[in-house]
Amino acid sequence: MEEELIPVNIMVADRSYRLKIAIEHEEILRKTAKLVNDKITEYRNDFAGKDTQDYIAMVLLWMATEQQKYQQYIIEAQETTKQLQSLETILDKIELKDSI
Repeated sequence: MEEELIPVNIMVADRSYRLKIAIEHEEILRKTAKLVNDKITEYRNDFAGKDTQDYIAMVLLWMATEQQKYQQYIIEAQETTKQLQSLETILDKIELKDSI
């Protein structure tokens, strides 16, 4: 079954982009575009006099860095889960031993 695509117009850095996306992706796409535009505005205020392309590059680097941080959090959470499972196994063995 082919997924139905809807047309959307997204503004990024004062440019309009017409895209066809799955309807379930529309909200996240719009939120992402808003985040990108907000960061561009933030960088324009912090680093006046740059070219729009510079601001887009800054946002791209910021987003990539944030994604890397998120990936690191996932790895740390997985390690913590493994450690907690090991502790739970040890505690279960101690409880079993004490009940005998």
